[in-house]
Amino acid sequence: MASGFRSELTGCFSTPCEDNPTVVMLEAAFRRLGLNWRYINAEVQPDGLAAAVAGARAMGWKGFNLSMPHKVAVIEHLDGLGESARLIHAVNCVVRRGNTLIGENTDGKGFLSSLVPVRNPQGAHVMLLGAGGAARAIAVELVLAGARKLTIVNRSADRGEDLAKLVRAAKPIEVTATAWTGDVAIPADVDVIVNCTSIGLGDATARVPIAVETLRPGLIVADVIPNPPQTRFLTEARAAGCTTLDGLGMLVGQGVLGVGYWSGIDVTSPATADMAATMRNALEEVFSGVISACSVVA
Repeated sequence: MASGFRSELTGCFSTPCEDNPTVVMLEAAFRRLGLNWRYINAEVQPDGLAAAVAGARAMGWKGFNLSMPHKVAVIEHLDGLGESARLIHAVNCVVRRGNTLIGENTDGKGFLSSLVPVRNPQGAHVMLLGAGGAARAIAVELVLAGARKLTIVNRSADRGEDLAKLVRAAKPIEVTATAWTGDVAIPADVDVIVNCTSIGLGDATARVPIAVETLRPGLIVADVIPNPPQTRFLTEARAAGCTTLDGLGMLVGQGVLGVGYWSGIDVTSPATADMAATMRNALEEVFSGVISACSVVA
């Protein structure tokens, strides 16, 4: 009798989910590795998160990602946290280990994998726009990687200060948190600025409220938004002569780590050295005609 008709399941819980291109790159990675696995984008509202996690548990999913707005709320539905998620107190990748679901965080490490080839964070002053789950992960990984100063700008000053306290607990460096009112001016000593908000997701015309006249050559401007890759924020930065990093680089870095967590495959081995390129190529094909403008540009 024929067999082998069952696929292992992974996916992402978020809302909205239709603009998340992760499925394209991860299914390309699964094919590259010869895995009969599927990745499902699932629209999950906040009041349905507990049921979604229970469903993944019951169906034996290998794991799943979390995107906005579930990265912190999911914690109460899991059996434990890995070191990064425990430190950051946010989860973007859940891994089945035996009969348990363990929360991990690949956001910050994924971002670093795209930043380091352009600018080592050692000694850098980084400005983060936003203080949500992605900002938490990126902030902690930046200071652990040697950033000397962090400036957090967030609409809720209290939430920004909460993130500042978390960073100081991870490593005693200079961290300031300010309220986001009007257009944010970028201080002259900032080396890297990162949009960690959802502004621009699915909308290439959405404007991140910054004072564009304070953008300058030599500044590295990054966006965590993967779709569209060329956000208005990055377009304005490139026009000002900045070096830009699109959200696809971070997404690929996260994806490589996630595949390793779920499959147990050593994604750092020579045998899988081309996996990141495979994933990036799959995304580039999806965004053909747009992606060339949003790769790293000096």
